[in-house]
Amino acid sequence: MGSQMIRMRRRSFVSGLAGAVAIGPLASEAQQPALPIIGFLSSRSPGADASLIGSFKRGLATAGFSDGGNVVIDYRWANGDYTLLHSLAVDLVRKPVSVLVATGGTPAAQAAKAATSTVPIVFTTADDPVKVGLVASLQRPGGNLTGITASFVETASKRLELLQDLLPKASRIGLLVNPLNPATIREAAGIQEAAQKTGQQVHILNASDSREIGEIYAGLKRKDIDAVIVAPDPYFFLQAPHLVGLEHEHSSPTLYFRREFVVAGGLLSYGSDFAEHFRIVGVYAGQILRGAKPAGMPVQQPATFELVLNLRTARALGLDIPSTFLVRADEIIE
Repeated sequence: MGSQMIRMRRRSFVSGLAGAVAIGPLASEAQQPALPIIGFLSSRSPGADASLIGSFKRGLATAGFSDGGNVVIDYRWANGDYTLLHSLAVDLVRKPVSVLVATGGTPAAQAAKAATSTVPIVFTTADDPVKVGLVASLQRPGGNLTGITASFVETASKRLELLQDLLPKASRIGLLVNPLNPATIREAAGIQEAAQKTGQQVHILNASDSREIGEIYAGLKRKDIDAVIVAPDPYFFLQAPHLVGLEHEHSSPTLYFRREFVVAGGLLSYGSDFAEHFRIVGVYAGQILRGAKPAGMPVQQPATFELVLNLRTARALGLDIPSTFLVRADEIIE
């Protein structure tokens, strides 16, 4: 009887030891440090930014980081509703995140800055980040923010010049702006100042939703608007198919800020390379995870701008494109 009890106790001990061995690794795994989290805030949508996310991840990879490998990317999308940006940014900061990436123009960057003064932020914007209060200077940002500017506002006069070269008889130009985007104020001022030198008239066309955009295009002929410039804005990019469709429907030559509009059938675009912007943002985010401080990381600026023309659309709109203009185009879509 005694020997049976001893054997039973031995079995119990062996069973308990086996259990301890099984539980041991789990306890050890539970003590592993959590992966750093990159908060990704965007004014746009997952579909609109799909290709850009790939560029962002390639930038991260240069610093040795991969999503799901040694870092986690947590996304928040405003889908064009700028009123959501602040709460989305606050939500990411509370997680907490190691780096907050704010993409989709000045509204997203400002929302991120308002949400935290300590978490490093890497932004994209079309405006001058010094003039809108994001950083102290381009070379020495000085705070917890750095990033890249597409410099669209600074090239406003260039877009007006290009439209004049393409359509020399176009004297009345409509500038489509989103009044909810603070960058549009400087955009409008820059183009109106340039128009005074060329003798053109610029009419500000305010729209912040699809219905207003449709109404504006429907009224262009009544206002004798010869052509339209679409101001850089994340919401307008979400409306790209709608805008291109309206350009064709109302035979209104339109100049856009990203080549994707022209690939979709728009007439003309002039802007910098968004894919490269996002790659740089990825590089910066990775460097910060490695210990770099935003205060000493210069805000990047585009080195080149590309002029893209859709020749098929030009023919559909009945436009005769000057040969000199064709030579200037960086890309012609036939």
